[in-house]
Amino acid sequence: MTGTARAHRAEPLPEPVRAQLIGAGSATVANMLLRRGLRNVIMAGVRPLAAGQQPLVGTAYTLRFIPAREDLDTLATYSRSDNLHRRAIEECPPGAVLVIDAFGSTAAASMGDMMAARLKHRGVSGVVTDGGYRDSAAVRETGLPCYQRDNAPKATPIALHPVALDEPVGCGGVAVYPGDVVLGDGDGVVVIPQDLAAEVAAEAAEAAAYEEFAALEIQRGRSLFGLFPATPESRQEYDTWVAAGRPGRE
Repeated sequence: MTGTARAHRAEPLPEPVRAQLIGAGSATVANMLLRRGLRNVIMAGVRPLAAGQQPLVGTAYTLRFIPAREDLDTLATYSRSDNLHRRAIEECPPGAVLVIDAFGSTAAASMGDMMAARLKHRGVSGVVTDGGYRDSAAVRETGLPCYQRDNAPKATPIALHPVALDEPVGCGGVAVYPGDVVLGDGDGVVVIPQDLAAEVAAEAAEAAAYEEFAALEIQRGRSLFGLFPATPESRQEYDTWVAAGRPGRE
């Protein structure tokens, strides 16, 4: 088995940052990153495994696959304790998100239900892959938030060979570096550079709160013009609304 692993470099994500990101959502967070010139942050074709599953957020711990080769990838080699796929399940830190680069392949499984159950027990926040899972119904039953491209029922060694842990990868067309912050919800999965996470979270939370105000105004019949996107005048109205205790809020 080729490839080496390095110590996970990220600090645990502070709870206020986690809460702000989940409250704001992936689409709003992507807009905050766009303001900073980061355009390619939403994974393409990666969707929630289960409708209505809990959002996931955490720092990225990565696993990279390449295409399998018959002389290296067998059930015997797959069962070894030094297999990087199996090691990823045991070494992904609690609170982190396991990001699996399957180079877009659903020819074999990036993970199955036993691995999902083990990650759930270990306190991992969730799993994201641009491949797919086998035993998807059983994976859903674990309650672990998971994202994938499509179901992939075939055994992993048929098409996938693990080569690296905790190194930069590509997933859904987005660069993911160890320690980047990954946020997944019903809209998709966004990747936030680690050093921007706290400020983006705070700005996204504020933007989400303003959108709540704007939505109330639109429900009352107000035009988008002068309201959304925000103007200096509408921001003053928003501040007044907040100071008044956010009337009309459910």
